[in-house]
Amino acid sequence: MPQWDSDQYSKFISERTQPAYDLASKIKVEAPMRIVDMGCGPGNSTEVLFKRWHNATISAFDSSPDMLKKAKVSNSEIEWFQSTIESWKPKCSYDIIFSNAVLQWVKSHDELLPSLLNMLNDGGALAVQMPAHYKSPLHKQLIEVAEMPEWSTFTKEARNLLSLSTPSFYYDLLSPITRHLEIWETQYFHVMKNPKAILEWFRGTGLRPFLEALPTQKNKSDFEEEILNRYTSSYPQQKNGKVLFPFNRFFFVGYK
Repeated sequence: MPQWDSDQYSKFISERTQPAYDLASKIKVEAPMRIVDMGCGPGNSTEVLFKRWHNATISAFDSSPDMLKKAKVSNSEIEWFQSTIESWKPKCSYDIIFSNAVLQWVKSHDELLPSLLNMLNDGGALAVQMPAHYKSPLHKQLIEVAEMPEWSTFTKEARNLLSLSTPSFYYDLLSPITRHLEIWETQYFHVMKNPKAILEWFRGTGLRPFLEALPTQKNKSDFEEEILNRYTSSYPQQKNGKVLFPFNRFFFVGYK
């Protein structure tokens, strides 16, 4: 898991929060009493839950001290705590387990997701969103650059860090063990100032493990420059000079 920078992540906080609104709006649990937000980041997704279900007891956790520090300032009525998803051992069951853009960093979904469903009360919902942009020009160029001889040794672990299977995998895994399952994908078009702004977006998330793996600041700068040079042509400027950055996200809500 990379080391997170809450300030860098929050530069595009509106765009990063919209999927949390979209996911929460699909949850059909009447008057949930206990909710947990896994991988809450700086608290933006948890605030979405708090606004919709302010009478519920809401807790949230993240592995990053920096993210939690920012989250705790945002709302004192939420129980914030530090944990990884892999080491989390809840002492109660929940009506909603919510995860916005974090499970892609966790391995073994075939074991994890059934385990999370078992932490729900009957009728409860497991609601998950994960980025699904791995066929995008940006991600393809990232992997191509990371596999270049000057960087491949350093970036081997980062190239294998993300986990996301096909929609059919999640359907086959979850449909036998859920009362009802909804699966969908949404493409968001983010309006960016220029191609460099896409790189700035990426520094807050998927680019971090690659940069952290490189040994010098020059390596990091050269790596970023090579990626920028390659993907720029794939994101042409609009008539007003701005750039459309399509970004796919995968969602599911499963009910126990």
